[in-house]
Amino acid sequence: MNEKTRMNTEGDKVGVITLGCARNLVDSQEILGRMQKQGHLIVDADQADTVIVNTCSFIEDARKESVDVILDLIELKKQGKIKKIVIAGCLSERYGRELADEFTEVDEIVGIPEFFKTGVPDQVYLTPRHFAYVKICESCYNQCSFCAIPGIKGKFSSREVEAVVSEVADLDQRGTKEINIIGQDITAYGIDLYREKSLARLLRETVKVTKNIEWIRLLYAFPSHITDELLEVMAIEEKLCKYIDIPLQHISDHLLQSMNRNILEQETRDLVHKIREKIPTVSLRTAFIVGLPGETEKDFQELLDFVREFRFEKMGAFIYSREEGTPAYDMQDHVPQEIKEARFAALMQEQQQISQERQKQFIGKTLKVLIDEKQESEENVYIGRSEYDAPDVDGAVYIQTDQELNVGSFANVKITDAYEYDLVGEPV
Repeated sequence: MNEKTRMNTEGDKVGVITLGCARNLVDSQEILGRMQKQGHLIVDADQADTVIVNTCSFIEDARKESVDVILDLIELKKQGKIKKIVIAGCLSERYGRELADEFTEVDEIVGIPEFFKTGVPDQVYLTPRHFAYVKICESCYNQCSFCAIPGIKGKFSSREVEAVVSEVADLDQRGTKEINIIGQDITAYGIDLYREKSLARLLRETVKVTKNIEWIRLLYAFPSHITDELLEVMAIEEKLCKYIDIPLQHISDHLLQSMNRNILEQETRDLVHKIREKIPTVSLRTAFIVGLPGETEKDFQELLDFVREFRFEKMGAFIYSREEGTPAYDMQDHVPQEIKEARFAALMQEQQQISQERQKQFIGKTLKVLIDEKQESEENVYIGRSEYDAPDVDGAVYIQTDQELNVGSFANVKITDAYEYDLVGEPV
């Protein structure tokens, strides 16, 4: 960590509460790795003397959640159940002075961890042993008008190919079965270091060092940076999950322009068609924002029609959050909250029906499933995921069987039933 993120914890037992996305989870793992190297005992947060809360500040709801957790920790400190509180992450990076003034009971406020472009940082893994996240870049190459991330994270930065490959090799030796490649903008990977988009090259090198790892998944791919070379690698390499998370955000040209997305409607349509043509079995996850400044009813209907036409396998939606320090903050024609909420509900209702119909197509088919856990509430029920389901984001496969399945291993599962987001099956 750099100077602004150095923590001087006095307690022997340190725990972390991670809020926000998987990128934050990787940051927490590195924070704990540093604490462990300094001689501290890493424990669950409810058993810790010092609790580090790794905050999120992406949108208003995330900030509220972060503040609520901080208030809960302050109460625990008053009761003598914990000794020290450290606030880390995006919220403290963005509002450090305000937090210091507001929460005098907090012992230390630090920023985001230093991003290691070379080598493999010490980590205490917070995921189950069979899957992990590997962050390949920090911040975003694009400057979307609604997004505060570049202001928080700074200039876009990629890790060296050798550093990523070395970490993946370490995880492979550890027995990991699945890695999830993450970053705010993984498809821009390498532009800063190698002067060209280098994700395809990175994936080829990564596959070479994998023996135990059977799935490599791509998360958070910026659409205008997706190359034909990347799609070719995804189509050819068996270990690359036929899954890609590609947030499109909207389809209306004038909104895409005001958002500074560097891609318009026709290019978006062409891209989705190309992905599905080159990778016929692909599962596309996307995300849209409703209620952007200037979004008219016509714009929203255009978005709704686009979702109906392309029938994405997975889709999430967000209500626009007005963020200080972003160009969109000062834009005109902000949409009333009740209209934003109504549009969000309509979009998600449409997707729910699409998802249910999509899921039914799996009934009768056999899928390779990674077993994540055995359900404690019911006997003989395991929970797993197919290659089309990212951990903690998508649905699950519920497996009903009298057989003893090994958590962290793969099983071939015949799908017998389907719901909006989850599948039910039995081992073959």
